[in-house]
Amino acid sequence: MSQEHSPQTTNSEIEDQYEQYLMPIWKDLDVPIRRAEGCTVEDFDGNEYLDVFSGIAVTNAGHRNDAVVEAAKDQLDEFIHGCSYLHPHQPAAELAKRLAEITPGDLEKSFFANSGTEAVEGAIKLARKYTGSKEVIALEMSFHGRTLGSLALTGNKGYKNEMAPTINDVAHVAPPYAYRCQLCDGGPCSNDCGDRLEQVIQTHTAGDLAAVVVEPVMGEGGIIVPPEGWLERVQEITHDHGGLLIVDEVQAGYGRTGEMWASDHFDVVPDIMPQAKGIANGLPLGAFTARPEIADAFESGDHLSTFGGNPVACAAALETIEQLEAGLIDNARTQGEWLTSRLEELEADHEVIGDTRGLGLMQGIELIDAGGETGPMDVAPEPDAKLAKKVSHHLREEGIVIGVGGFHGNVLRFQPPLSISRDQLERTVDAIDDALSAKE
Repeated sequence: MSQEHSPQTTNSEIEDQYEQYLMPIWKDLDVPIRRAEGCTVEDFDGNEYLDVFSGIAVTNAGHRNDAVVEAAKDQLDEFIHGCSYLHPHQPAAELAKRLAEITPGDLEKSFFANSGTEAVEGAIKLARKYTGSKEVIALEMSFHGRTLGSLALTGNKGYKNEMAPTINDVAHVAPPYAYRCQLCDGGPCSNDCGDRLEQVIQTHTAGDLAAVVVEPVMGEGGIIVPPEGWLERVQEITHDHGGLLIVDEVQAGYGRTGEMWASDHFDVVPDIMPQAKGIANGLPLGAFTARPEIADAFESGDHLSTFGGNPVACAAALETIEQLEAGLIDNARTQGEWLTSRLEELEADHEVIGDTRGLGLMQGIELIDAGGETGPMDVAPEPDAKLAKKVSHHLREEGIVIGVGGFHGNVLRFQPPLSISRDQLERTVDAIDDALSAKE
């Protein structure tokens, strides 16, 4: 990647402009990006970094993927804005047809939005219109967006402070968080957390269930993978009470887990499936897809989006899907299997690693205070968010950008472009190993 950069612009200038002219975005911004390619980003001072977070699981086909860029450029030469809900155009029509082909089961009709948050909110509106019911259940520790409606679903007070979500008919149920599960207490998984949904319906609702919303792998919650049978049981209970299962594939979809959809790992076909992030490899686009009889509950004007289905973003999405199916999903599966094994070895070598987990190239390392007291829910050691931040800073000094998250802020998150190589993954794991060894 070229090392050339504008001599009059520096990292400090960009950071100062963010401080002066942008509202506060994040408490710990990462490296300013001037240029990116593949799995590498470059800042304004000419430093290069290996990116194993891909803008929170967005550039699944790799930064500035040539084929995706060309598809977007070709559409720019035709027209930029057609408002797909006013003027029908080919990119939106072709993408909707393509989604009908690649989404699970009999999901067929899509609505295009600008983001994952909008996709989730649209899915809730559709579920309410189809069922005629209003109540929604989501998971504790979940994340579904930051607008007021989606924030009501998000099961984390840290995102809700001083906000007042507008969906009042929302209840929450315990997540399938095996490492800190009170129900199993370190023993074999009983799947009781799935059965808890029945209890929540009986005790926290008025019997007016429209939908249950779940992430098939919880990203912001800390890369939490549900146990075998959990998602199937949740769908069974949901349907028994007349609700729809909304599977939020915003972060876990588009090849991230080694399958096109994370729900492909389970014996479940969602009723409605929101998508975004990896859909157009960085261009703003979201969608939710449903079975025809559910989708047709929307009448003209029930839901609209001025920029949803933008032709340039749709053209990029079509090519992104081609790139994923041409080998990137296979690479995510292959590299993910290696990474799972390697992280298990790392866990055995370091007592400060409480758990490693994930699917494909969506994996997490949960860091703990191994010598401290029992932590949240009294079933596992205290989370060590400070150590997670220290490790991420160490990696940045080594030229690697990694995510840090989880409900307790103590999980290192591997969510790289799906084009990442074994050598690049090894470099990252070795750097984590060095950072933890130095700490111990």
